[in-house]
Amino acid sequence: MVTKSGVIWLPKSLLWRAFLLIATLMLLAVAAWLAIFREAELEPRARQLTQMLVSMTNLTRAALLAARPEHRHYLLAELSDREGLHIYPADDNDRVVPPPPLPLPRRIETLLQEQLGPATRLAFELNDEPGLFVRFRIFPGADGDFWLALPRERLERHLPLQWLGWGAAVLLLSLAGAWLIVFLITRPLRALETAARKVGAGETPPPLPEHVPREITAVTLAFNQMSANLRQLEDDRHLLLAGISHDLRTPLTRLRMEIELSVAEPEARAGMAADIAEMDRTIGQFLDFARPGEGATATAATLAATDLSALLAEIAARYGHNLSFNPPTTPVIAHIRPDTLRRAIINLIENALRHGGQGERCAPVELTLTTPGDEIVIAIEDRGPGIAASEIERLKLPFTRGEAARTGAAGAGLGLAIVERIVRAQNGRLELLSREGGGLAARIVLPVS
Repeated sequence: MVTKSGVIWLPKSLLWRAFLLIATLMLLAVAAWLAIFREAELEPRARQLTQMLVSMTNLTRAALLAARPEHRHYLLAELSDREGLHIYPADDNDRVVPPPPLPLPRRIETLLQEQLGPATRLAFELNDEPGLFVRFRIFPGADGDFWLALPRERLERHLPLQWLGWGAAVLLLSLAGAWLIVFLITRPLRALETAARKVGAGETPPPLPEHVPREITAVTLAFNQMSANLRQLEDDRHLLLAGISHDLRTPLTRLRMEIELSVAEPEARAGMAADIAEMDRTIGQFLDFARPGEGATATAATLAATDLSALLAEIAARYGHNLSFNPPTTPVIAHIRPDTLRRAIINLIENALRHGGQGERCAPVELTLTTPGDEIVIAIEDRGPGIAASEIERLKLPFTRGEAARTGAAGAGLGLAIVERIVRAQNGRLELLSREGGGLAARIVLPVS
């Protein structure tokens, strides 16, 4: 199909593309066969009609020549009444409309001239009277030419309506068969597409059926093997995360206890405890980033209707005067994963408090919830040093720390990457904006469900 802009438009589905191609080929084949049939029947039909006209002309000539002159008008009346034949004397001033330039009338006229003489003419209209007219000669001389008039219906072909019905039925059955064939061919591909989408969403699809056409069997086997490998990797990751959590955090706990018991200097003990806490926080970031399902795309089955006002009020209650939050007057309901979104918000709040919201002289971190347009915006704003505009997108990448004073040496550089991953998985986006007067505004933007 050609659009108004001249671009050829094709459906995106392989099923409909293949069906349209097969249907077009079938229609072209039917049209070609009709053209071949018409061309093949042209000569026999032209000869049949010519023979009928020649016979009528010869019989009319013989009857007029055999009849007495005073009885000829009775003969002409009899031919008109019984056979529908009309005989008119030809005149040079007759208004004659020749037949259209179609293969059949031209061939009939050629055959008539071959059998009745070169003076024979064929016309479709004589003196504004429609019909099938043949000019022939009965008597020698200028007044010996006459027009034989026949109903034009004898030349026209009447296609029975039932033929059209049967033809349409056969065409529809053929198109239905073509669609069924294409459907059976593309069904394994659709199953493969559905399974691939599940893998992309972080799910584990069941194995694809392997009783498929030979051309698709190799792809199906490779996909099933890939799915099995991914499932094994997921299981191994679960085991690895459990081992990290146990084998690393247990020694850290023992170290913390040993420091409390063995280190006498308060400053040294506080510094070592801070280092251990930082190590524990870094391990937690690694575990959060690698947690199963953290980056899986949200679906209707994994989302829950949640009152964001209550969720943010619960989070704000943990931080006391260091965090200000004025909940909206009406509940704001969103379909989210509450546990993972809570972790993302806490991560941003901790980052804001660490870099610009703690201490007596620092302004408290501001937490707001608004619904502009068809979006829900959760904003965490501070008055810290902020982030340069050129650094914003880079800091969303894993294991990346900023060069400015806002990001110290501590941490693994996974905080913003974890938040970005959680928010994107819930069909939202993370925005980092500079505030007027200094500071950073971290915005979680979610769609209104």
